Amino acid sequence: YFLPVTPEFVTQVIKRERPDGILCTFGGQTALNCAVKLDEAGAFEKLGVRVMGTPIKAINLTEDRELFANAVAECGYKVAESACCCNVEEAVRAATNIGYPVLVRAAFALGGLGSGFAADAGEVRALVSQALVNSPQVIVDKSLKGWKELEYEVVRDGSDNCITVCNMENFDPM
Repeated sequence: YFLPVTPEFVTQVIKRERPDGILCTFGGQTALNCAVKLDEAGAFEKLGVRVMGTPIKAINLTEDRELFANAVAECGYKVAESACCCNVEEAVRAATNIGYPVLVRAAFALGGLGSGFAADAGEVRALVSQALVNSPQVIVDKSLKGWKELEYEVVRDGSDNCITVCNMENFDPM
């Protein structure tokens, strides 16, 4: 099918094809957002479709910064200090509390829309003004610029067998 990945079109395809299950993690952020909306609407249950692979609960956990930080802390690890903000002045206060430099990112947009590093309140204001055009919320993170990011793709089956599919070192600034 050559259709947009929206709840409406995905529902039409499910009704026509009647699959037993669906993988929601192919298609990037668009597919993840669509799957969450379908789940919230009860579409998967209503249509008798089982979500395979990553559960919707896990997708929601990774999308919500506070829930994610709490889950990481439960494993005994730390995350960079951050704050979710809905307006420019709130973001400036958060950046001041966290300490400069900071990374400003549009929430709910993994593509980096309106994101960048800020060394002072003026730069935070400019970035947040841009980011809020694309998102209802921004995330202000302590800058980890210069740190190395290593990412692992791991697949686990129902018996808890795991394999590392690939690992990457990301060169883009964190």
